[in-house]
Amino acid sequence: MKIKTKAMPYEQVMALPRPEHRDPVRPNLFFRTLVRAAAAGDLKDAQFSFTTERMEELGEGPYLILMNHSSFIDLEIVSRVMYPKPYCIVCTSDGFVGKEWLMRQIGCIPTNKFATDLSLVSDMAAAFEKNCSVLLYPEASYSFDGTATPLPRGMGVMLKRLKVPVVGIFTRGAFSRDPLYNCLQKRKVSVSAVVRGLLTPEEIKAHTNAELDAMLDELFTFDGFRWQQENGVVIDEEFRADGLERILYKCPHCGAEGETEGKGTKLVCHACGRVYELDTHGFLRALEGEPAFTHVPDWYAWERAEVRKELEEGRYLLDTPVEIGMLVDFKAIYLVGEGRLRHDSGGFTLDGCDGKLHFERPAAQNYSLYADYFWYELGDIICIGDRETQYYCFPKGKVPVAKARLATEERFKMLRAQKKRPNLKKEDF
Repeated sequence: MKIKTKAMPYEQVMALPRPEHRDPVRPNLFFRTLVRAAAAGDLKDAQFSFTTERMEELGEGPYLILMNHSSFIDLEIVSRVMYPKPYCIVCTSDGFVGKEWLMRQIGCIPTNKFATDLSLVSDMAAAFEKNCSVLLYPEASYSFDGTATPLPRGMGVMLKRLKVPVVGIFTRGAFSRDPLYNCLQKRKVSVSAVVRGLLTPEEIKAHTNAELDAMLDELFTFDGFRWQQENGVVIDEEFRADGLERILYKCPHCGAEGETEGKGTKLVCHACGRVYELDTHGFLRALEGEPAFTHVPDWYAWERAEVRKELEEGRYLLDTPVEIGMLVDFKAIYLVGEGRLRHDSGGFTLDGCDGKLHFERPAAQNYSLYADYFWYELGDIICIGDRETQYYCFPKGKVPVAKARLATEERFKMLRAQKKRPNLKKEDF
């Protein structure tokens, strides 16, 4: 999938009119059927099946639909399991580029990822008033390593405000079939889902906001690699380790970053020569010596701990030249030239376009980060911004965007802990 781009000077992009806010559209039966038909081929290839639990207790809807996010097939799954009921989809604004009319007709509600958007809940409420369910991916991004990404705090507050039944759709095999790191190469893995009635309005009212947040945290706990291993799912494609360095970017043997490379079935560190094989059951096998890790998410969790250590010791820094794209409307991603992206414990700073562009995003405003691999087939990105403007930064050289996401998440946790313990001094962090 590609996206429309257009080279344009920064000053001209900033002078472009911003799109006016529009209420969500309740998709009619024709567009609901069109989406279902478009998804049929991929779902057939994946041998998709689903079961339902407790749905009868939630009535006919409309519902707030919460779903874990692993790959594009997630959207196709909803078109099958919810049909013919109407639903809107909260989606990233860049999905509207070049196709705004169609996206609105199928019910999409645009929002900028990890940026405060006070109108989003109002848009969702407007959809419910039209007797239309709303699909929301609370993780907001695809899983990198097959495990859950952090959910935003305040989900309980939102559930109480919306006062509608909550449905969960939990997939099995979606990550294994098409993991984000694997360069859009699909594997022969069957995909299934459980559609579960989670909460009635009365149950929402009976729980505190904190209890609702904790409940969702527990529900959104999963491990795609573990699922593959425990269910004996064989993935024997010869490209299964392609791009694995996007998540396993740091060698646990020599500590080098950006020197690992996933190709074919193997992951090699070009700094120290250690080689791992990703076997057909999803285990890492060291081809020589003892393995540091046999489970991909364990390696990724170790990298998270290493980033946390850098932050605590004041050593964490990303400072890299980037190519910059901007989203200010739904007509194109505007390529405005080169710049420099800096990320440290204070947050992100982007400068570019011969000094004309300067943008800062404090660490306290980002519980996670919109980072992506091979974004619209253009390259790996780090995206920062606010409700008005999004900046898509394409790093030059060997820059692991996963590390920036881990650092963003860990720094946010540190700041929350500091806020809860005000007697601690700033230098303790």
